[in-house]
Amino acid sequence: MSHALKQVFNKDKTFRPKRKFEPGTQRFELHKKAQASLNAGLDLKVAVQLPPGEEQNDWVAVHVVDFFNRINLIYGTISDYCTEQSCPVMSGGPRYEYRWQDEHKYRKPTALSAPQYMNLLMDWIEVQINNEDIFPTNVGTPFPRNFLPVVKKILSRLFRVFVHVYIHHFDRITQMGSEAHVNTCYKHFYYFVKEFNLIDTKELEPRR
Repeated sequence: MSHALKQVFNKDKTFRPKRKFEPGTQRFELHKKAQASLNAGLDLKVAVQLPPGEEQNDWVAVHVVDFFNRINLIYGTISDYCTEQSCPVMSGGPRYEYRWQDEHKYRKPTALSAPQYMNLLMDWIEVQINNEDIFPTNVGTPFPRNFLPVVKKILSRLFRVFVHVYIHHFDRITQMGSEAHVNTCYKHFYYFVKEFNLIDTKELEPRR
């Protein structure tokens, strides 16, 4: 890891506070297991596979929180360069414009600047992953029926952050010497969503 990147990561400049797993919980143990696979240098295609005897929803929940934290961190490193002026439209290049829609203020898909979109997105994801009705933390509490649809929505929107960063801010990532880290994080994310079929193939087109 480059010195510049170390400085950024040591500052822990996340775009949002990191969501942590409580030590002693099953999720914490799963999180440690996932981290150990990565740290052991396992092939990422193997590292994303469901460990024997584990529940798929638990494994997915742990990774969603982890990807949220890591993509937060990546966006945090370039957020000073992603402004209303530099990125007046949230896009992934000229062919892909991402519009925001939610159940409150923006009931119809609405064109926003990239920083506005990112703020709303990170707020929205935080609400989902902190909602015990969607992401239960107690062992034995079943996941709700809408768990996977919510997860798919979270991941497809996080994917858009990757696309925007790659296409509009990769020069900054390169300047910091952090492209290897970002590429690894992207590959990990990509293999994970493919392994569990969590993002529609059409959504993945911008990064092909």
